[in-house]
Amino acid sequence: MSERQTFGKNNWLILILFGLVGQIAWSVENMYFNLFVFDTVAKDLGAITLMVQLSGVMATVTTLVAGALSDRVGNRRKFISIGYAIWGVTVAIFGYLSPELAMSIFGVELETAVSITLAAVIVGDCVMTLFGSTANDAAFNAWVTDNTRPSFRGTVEGVLAILPLIAMLIVAGGFGILVEMLGGYSTVFLLLGIVISVSGIVGIFIIKDSETLERNGTLKDIFYGFRPSVVKGNPSLYAAFLIILVYGIACQIFMPYLIIYMKTYLHFSVLEYSIVFGVAIGLGAVINVFLGRLSDKKDKKQLLYLASGIMAFGLFAMYMARGMGHAANLIFFGISGFVMITGYISVCALSGAIVRDNTPPESAGKLQGVRMVFSVLIPMIVGPMIGNGINKAMNVPLENAGADAMTTEYIPAPEIFLAGAVAAALTLVCVWLLNRADKKAKENV
Repeated sequence: MSERQTFGKNNWLILILFGLVGQIAWSVENMYFNLFVFDTVAKDLGAITLMVQLSGVMATVTTLVAGALSDRVGNRRKFISIGYAIWGVTVAIFGYLSPELAMSIFGVELETAVSITLAAVIVGDCVMTLFGSTANDAAFNAWVTDNTRPSFRGTVEGVLAILPLIAMLIVAGGFGILVEMLGGYSTVFLLLGIVISVSGIVGIFIIKDSETLERNGTLKDIFYGFRPSVVKGNPSLYAAFLIILVYGIACQIFMPYLIIYMKTYLHFSVLEYSIVFGVAIGLGAVINVFLGRLSDKKDKKQLLYLASGIMAFGLFAMYMARGMGHAANLIFFGISGFVMITGYISVCALSGAIVRDNTPPESAGKLQGVRMVFSVLIPMIVGPMIGNGINKAMNVPLENAGADAMTTEYIPAPEIFLAGAVAAALTLVCVWLLNRADKKAKENV
């Protein structure tokens, strides 16, 4: 077979290396940057929510610009390699931010130092996202689209969808334990940063752009995907974006608070929540290997109905997994998490493959920013806003909060999973809209 008909061994190496390293970095940001702030700076869910939201804005704006620029330059390789190299440096620095450092530099009292550190971690997260989104969200995702074809895209997308699970398994299963073993976050962030930067250096030598990639467009194409004519001309693509939007909101309602919830509400130890994550993610990854292959043979849209329903049911079960005793909570929450993750990753893989199937090849870079609006910007603003709004309303008290002026004195509430389940169920409506868009497109041919 020709290169255009098969993905190729070198491309698989690039996909797995940069896909996995990138997802590990994002998993640390999504799961442990929040816990890092909660544990070492201030127990302030409001500040964590703001950090997630601003990171989503930065990721989207960066991808819009970098995606269009990579089309204009006609080079994904440099954006990926250099971006990863700098991304690692920003991650390594993050763990050294602390109120103690602010006190020593600025000579201020603890309360002021905490405020300065909160501002610093929010800015630092945005800087890290700037380089991460350039390298991963814009360039790497466009590279995947450049080098895949509909005949094997479902298989590739299935592997891509499993990588976040593997990353979560590595991060959730080992990161917390490493933090305890090495005596803090700074050394672990430093080691992760080195891994990311080394990957970028390796990329200089192994990444090759698609032979079909050509320079096209201008920086005006930053807004290409928002043109009414483009939306009207690609109804199936934007219907698929809508699916990504809704399940993204469902995830962001609970995901920023997940580990904090397990630690504070369910009282799981580091080892216990690592086991919960490990079992749920490991089983979910195995199942989705087969689902990814199945999606190349079956109607992806029909499979989305099933996947969305499984995700919604899993989230509802996570909401119910409480008040049964510690051991029962641990088992029930683990099983519920497995069900949720199986549905979630299936929705990710199926909708991602549909997006790539309906993305015009000549506009792959220009449309990465639009994808980010639906997959990151809106979910990361709306989801945490809903989630933290629920947390505030339920006002579950933080045990032993003391007189810390910088604490919110409330912790994540189980109702965030119920809200996530409702949002996930709405994905079914979006799948129906996708089917309708496809039927109209066929009628117009």
